[in-house]
Amino acid sequence: MKTLQIGQTGLEAPVLAVGCMRLNTLDKPGAERFLRTALELGLNFFDHADIYGGGACETLFAEALGLSLSSDLRERIILQSKCGIEQRDGQVIGYNHSKAYILRSVDAILKRLKTDYLDLLILHRPDALADPEEIAEAFGNLKDAGKVHHFGVSNQRAAQMALLQKYWKEPLAVDQLQLSVTNCTLISSGINVNMANESAIDRDGGTLDFCRRNGITIQAWSPLQHGFFDGTFIGSDRFPDLNRALEEVGAAHSLSPAAAAIAWLLRHPAGFQPVVGTMNTAHLRYLAAAADVTLSREEWYAIYMAAGNRLP
Repeated sequence: MKTLQIGQTGLEAPVLAVGCMRLNTLDKPGAERFLRTALELGLNFFDHADIYGGGACETLFAEALGLSLSSDLRERIILQSKCGIEQRDGQVIGYNHSKAYILRSVDAILKRLKTDYLDLLILHRPDALADPEEIAEAFGNLKDAGKVHHFGVSNQRAAQMALLQKYWKEPLAVDQLQLSVTNCTLISSGINVNMANESAIDRDGGTLDFCRRNGITIQAWSPLQHGFFDGTFIGSDRFPDLNRALEEVGAAHSLSPAAAAIAWLLRHPAGFQPVVGTMNTAHLRYLAAAADVTLSREEWYAIYMAAGNRLP
């Protein structure tokens, strides 16, 4: 499995991350088979969040892999989790990046995962009431206690990360953002500079260039989805041209159409790390094959335009 460096952490990780948001849709034997398949493929980077299944996904993950504090397996995997979305009775009541909430959340995550540390902790969605100095204090406490080794954010723009970096002096490792060929305003605004069209609107303050300049890895969530959880574009009759292009490019490289869409993300020089959310072992194998393929410029632009993106 091809690898990349996560931010400036020194962590070498597979170019694909395994998203565990739907892990609790499997029973324990099914989860064990799925996770063992991931490891066989060299996919040892696992993305969690404390709200996934209300914590059930983290619990099942540890049970399925038989993780414990003394497990040799723990040293061979990279565990990432997120916190900051506060729920009550299964309903989101707000975002919370207070020091006390972050510290409490991490302790609960570690208990569910049956480990004494996370490789990465990510703040889940921007909190309008966040105090960056307080966040930095929380990060420092967790780092000093050995509970978290590296830190990142999700769904944050360049200026928000820059503000946090004023107080947290270690480089942020990742920014997890929604990104697919049908949701790629990060890329399109850079193509349509100085144009009076919809694609020229900079919706994120130059976050793509900021991350590249500062060595922050962009993790692409929902890499096969269109809209905000509107479903996959693979096989969708809403995207006939895109699916035709993915089939043609995929066939040229012995990839499934879904894997071709992942290869499209991997072709970008920013070094995106797609977070794939399938719980199907066969589908995971197909997607993993994308790591071995480098699309040509012509193929990349053909898929980009087939998705409805226009060149100025």
